[in-house]
Amino acid sequence: MKELPNITEVLRNTFQTLIDQFVEFVPRILGAIVILLIGIGVARLMAFIVRRVLAQVGFDKIGSRLNEISIIKQLNTEIKLSEIIGKVLYYFVLLVFITAATETLGVAAITDMVSSLVSFIPKVIAAAIMLQVGVLVADTLREAVLSMCQSFNISSGRLLSMIVFVFFLVITVISALGQAGINTELLESSFNLIIGGVIFAFAVGYGIASRDVMSNILSSFYSRSKYKEGQVIQIDDVKGEIIKVDGTSLTLQTGDTTTVFPMQVLQTKKVEIFN
Repeated sequence: MKELPNITEVLRNTFQTLIDQFVEFVPRILGAIVILLIGIGVARLMAFIVRRVLAQVGFDKIGSRLNEISIIKQLNTEIKLSEIIGKVLYYFVLLVFITAATETLGVAAITDMVSSLVSFIPKVIAAAIMLQVGVLVADTLREAVLSMCQSFNISSGRLLSMIVFVFFLVITVISALGQAGINTELLESSFNLIIGGVIFAFAVGYGIASRDVMSNILSSFYSRSKYKEGQVIQIDDVKGEIIKVDGTSLTLQTGDTTTVFPMQVLQTKKVEIFN
């Protein structure tokens, strides 16, 4: 019959092992705490310096341009790029010191996790820069489309400009997510299907609804060089002096009244010009 193990000896060895490991681990904990405290101080100092330098060189003016965009105004928030970059730098430096602290502890799992976070931050910064530039480009295109529509007296200019803005904004967001390492294949496929259907439906509907408007706009390109303000012309039985020519219509002063003709009339009707 086998002898029972000495319980006292087993307990003594177990506690001795625990004490030895604790005594060995305490200096590592203290070293990690010291490294972490130093990291917090360095991160705060570097973030403070970067915020002050960026504010002095006028870097926040870019953020002010973003704050003027209507969609950001609706969020009731203010973008201050120097503060954002300072925060990102603070956490980046802090994570670097946390990595060093976890290496001191000798816990591989924690070290690997923190290292992954440190390597992920540059991707997030690149994605944020891409998003910022994309928003500025999208807003510039929106303003260009709106100005062009207003010059041609297109009533739905605001709708068209907002569609252009949203389109490029979505493309920018998808690209930024891809830059950050996020798989966007499903999102891209869904977006392509949606935007394709919307463009087709909009093109058909808007083309039918604005057929006359587009006809007037095209006619203005061919007729503006021939007809100028001050000329006396006759369209069918209406004779008068041209007082206004714009992208879609021509206005005649006919005695005590004014008559407005769509520009396409100049291509389809007989027009007499009097010198």
